[in-house]
Amino acid sequence: ECHKSSVGIWKDTHHATTFKNLPRSDKAKEIAKAMGIRRIKAESDCLGCHFTSSVVDGDVKPIAGITCESCHGAGKNYIDVHSDFGGKGVTADTEDPAHKVARYEKSAAEGMIRPSGLYAVAQNCYTCHTVPNEKLVNVGGHPAGSKFELVKWSQGEIRHNIWYSKENNAAPIERQRLMYIVGQALDLEFALRGVAKATEKADYAVAMAKRAKAAEKRIKKLAEAVDAPEIQAILAIAADAKLKLNNEEQLTAAADAIAVEAMKFADGYDGSQFAGIDAVLPKLDK
Repeated sequence: ECHKSSVGIWKDTHHATTFKNLPRSDKAKEIAKAMGIRRIKAESDCLGCHFTSSVVDGDVKPIAGITCESCHGAGKNYIDVHSDFGGKGVTADTEDPAHKVARYEKSAAEGMIRPSGLYAVAQNCYTCHTVPNEKLVNVGGHPAGSKFELVKWSQGEIRHNIWYSKENNAAPIERQRLMYIVGQALDLEFALRGVAKATEKADYAVAMAKRAKAAEKRIKKLAEAVDAPEIQAILAIAADAKLKLNNEEQLTAAADAIAVEAMKFADGYDGSQFAGIDAVLPKLDK
């Protein structure tokens, strides 16, 4: 009832249509066969990323493609709180400011990841767009991750400020700057997590190590244009991280430390300070 324009656009996106299209995909069938998966929609490694799933009587059941809840959290506990503006007849425009603050806090406590929590929402993107499964890559032949970049991919089919504009407009340039920098930090963080979990020098480990190096290189470029202590801290952490097998403890600690700095950065700036990176932001046609 509240997000009709968002849902209307979402229905035609890759995220929505994966529910029907993925099980029919020849590539998906090939990967499933290599992994010994008989049914893609049942008890498989595909459920966590390609579907929104619900736990029904102890069983994980896919109920849709990638939906709002895939990124903003399972809605069962927060949906009523999120939708309650303070009583009958009260709207978002007439809601008491104190009630709004309390509603936001309670919905977050009940599991909602609000759009203002840029790092937390983007973290969900990278959880799937950097594949957290070595066997799926080395045995199944699944790519180790997509060529994901937060601005380019979040400002594509459905743009994530649609609730405020009612149209599928791109986010303001200040927001795009912030997303780009936070996205690069997350790319590095999740690449390090991938190397940390790798057990053999094969496709997965190599791809994740290359991804980490590429992300570190891009962040070094950003540091030349952006004056922010968090970015310098991230580079220092990356410089000490040894991209090698059997180094899970150190690499996980490095990834955790980068996450802390990325969260501080996401919460501490509004993007207006970072016009120096506009040249590297993807254009709308990309």
